[in-house]
Amino acid sequence: TSSRAVLFDSNAKMVAMEQQEFKQYFPKSGWVEHDPEEIWSSQSKVLIDLIENNSINPADIAAVGITNQRETAIVWDKNTGKAVYKAIVWQDKRTSGFCDKLKAEGYEPYVSENTGLVLDSYFSGTKVNWILNNVDGAKESAAHGNLKFGTVDSLLVWKLTKGEKHVTDCTNASRTLMYNIKSLKWDAKLLEMLDVPASMLPEVKSSADHFGDWEYKGVKIPIHGIAGDQQAALFGQTCLEPGMAKNTYGTGCFMLMNTGKEVCKSKNGLLSTIAYGIDGEIIYALEGSVFIAGAVVQWLRDGLGLIKSADETEAMAESVRDNEDVIMVPAFTGLGAPYWDQYSRGAIFGLTRDTNPAHLAKAAVESMAFQTKDILDAMQKDSGITLEELKVDGGAVANNYLMQFQADLLGVGVVRPAFTESTALGAALLAGYGAKLFDKNKLQSIQDVDKVYKPNWPDEKRKKRYGQWQNAVKRTFNWLDKE
Repeated sequence: TSSRAVLFDSNAKMVAMEQQEFKQYFPKSGWVEHDPEEIWSSQSKVLIDLIENNSINPADIAAVGITNQRETAIVWDKNTGKAVYKAIVWQDKRTSGFCDKLKAEGYEPYVSENTGLVLDSYFSGTKVNWILNNVDGAKESAAHGNLKFGTVDSLLVWKLTKGEKHVTDCTNASRTLMYNIKSLKWDAKLLEMLDVPASMLPEVKSSADHFGDWEYKGVKIPIHGIAGDQQAALFGQTCLEPGMAKNTYGTGCFMLMNTGKEVCKSKNGLLSTIAYGIDGEIIYALEGSVFIAGAVVQWLRDGLGLIKSADETEAMAESVRDNEDVIMVPAFTGLGAPYWDQYSRGAIFGLTRDTNPAHLAKAAVESMAFQTKDILDAMQKDSGITLEELKVDGGAVANNYLMQFQADLLGVGVVRPAFTESTALGAALLAGYGAKLFDKNKLQSIQDVDKVYKPNWPDEKRKKRYGQWQNAVKRTFNWLDKE
């Protein structure tokens, strides 16, 4: 929902930040769009403001790192640099029917085996197909080699290098439904399935590679690190060994576990994905995605008007007696892992005459923790690893009620770092690694711990509360009729 530029020093400590929101577009039910020109204008503004407001000499900037929403799809004209359509955001559901068609045609096993993903409207490939088939002249223009596809990182590098570089990194490529995470190449069969010309696709590099140079005031500044937001957070949390995991509580909720140099195939509805690529090695991860996490608190504020700011939810949740159990399932855009039900919709259960706004705030906050447990349980089954602690980051980790509830529900310690903007930190660490400022030993010593939340509940209570959640989730399945 915003563009940010963050300045880090050579010890990876944050010096300053600039931020600017940009507009969200909802042209139809289930559709979510951004304007690529607004993304670029806001991002370039905060980048330059950061440099100028802090009197930075461009020659003193060692490198630029980029991190981005991974599945948002943009198609632009290579000659003008202008997008042919708005960016279709990861949350957008317009291609659900197309995904069902591809499943019916038997593509799912190949997709799962070679991309680690599922056929879902979440990923960018079907969005590119939609743009090519629904924007006048786009298909013909693409066939003539005039259109480029990219996730937000690709667009930013294209703009920063004035159209010289059309690139992405392996983490972003692994989220497109078009990239084979085993052969590490764009997959011809998947491109044929989606009817996307190979000429549209960016060159794929490792995450700490040299992606090009941004020239500012006559100084060429190297772009040295790119990763999708959740992989950047995993790197920022220095989960560099197999079995280490982090959960990011942002608009959505995303848990990743490092699984090392082998693709770990999920049998429990998770994704296999590329965690990062450095030193000529590809490291893989298991991932579970929750579509609506912090966004449910935004809904309490903007949709229902129950709160003025997200900060209020902590005191509201604390004020409610524990035995008044209201469960909220925020399936506003369907359910992600491990359910993958595009046709679920949000619901609230357990309402009584004395239910008040505090109950709804508590249920909204708890829904983030319940969805996290869904994913962690699946992750432990797939990997055979029992997690000893969960590293957390993102805006919602400031909520102490949520963090303690999460520890109680999981039965393991929840570790909150002193610097919770792990996504930005991960981009900076990759850029610093690429620029040879950091080595692996240095990376391990960078994150300081703010607080560890220890679980207090007995097993019986944990089982009861989670059972309520599971009953509620089942009642939301297939709420919408399939088209």
